[in-house]
Amino acid sequence: MLVIDDELPIRRFLRASLNPSEYKVLEAETAEGGIRAVATENPDIVLLDLGLPDGDGIDVARSLRAWTEVPIIVLSARGQESDKVAALDAGADDYLTKPFGVHELMARIRVALRHAKKEAGSEPVLELGEIRLDLAARLVFRSGEEVHLTPNEYKLLALLARHAGKVLTHRQLLREVWGEAYVDESHYLRVYIAQLRQKLEADPTQPRFLLTETGVGYRMRVD
Repeated sequence: MLVIDDELPIRRFLRASLNPSEYKVLEAETAEGGIRAVATENPDIVLLDLGLPDGDGIDVARSLRAWTEVPIIVLSARGQESDKVAALDAGADDYLTKPFGVHELMARIRVALRHAKKEAGSEPVLELGEIRLDLAARLVFRSGEEVHLTPNEYKLLALLARHAGKVLTHRQLLREVWGEAYVDESHYLRVYIAQLRQKLEADPTQPRFLLTETGVGYRMRVD
């Protein structure tokens, strides 16, 4: 695990919190040092601050995504929705606002690592609670019964499932499902997510699996 943060107290806190959990914690204080450490040390996951002395963490995430799929969790004092969207669009897998709790951070780390492992294994069947997706056969089941989806409903659900646990921004979802010309048509997502919740959630008004990240995007819950 690599922590890229210029604040020594934060690095000490993370080392003390994560080392007992059997994570080997490496540290970098700058954007340049962090990118170099990812290349040389090949960490399982990166915890990335946005405010670095020699550059912005969003640029670091974008640079890393050009050549590696290592999970990136942003840890930042910036709490604005625009910062979260920018970081996620740049390739970050998750975003936590400082201050944060150790237990929440550990949960986010576990989800990011599970997701990375699933992608590496390219599983053709995804089990997410009572929802089962057979990606090879393009079939969806809820509690053992087949659910009939429209082509775009299926594309949206499959995209969220392949990235289960990760926040996908409105622009990411719209680009992948409808195309570049539709990245500003966020009302499409509201309609289709509502339809999916009606078909898959036991109580669409209190969704368990298809979660809204207000102002940012959507996440499929995996636990």
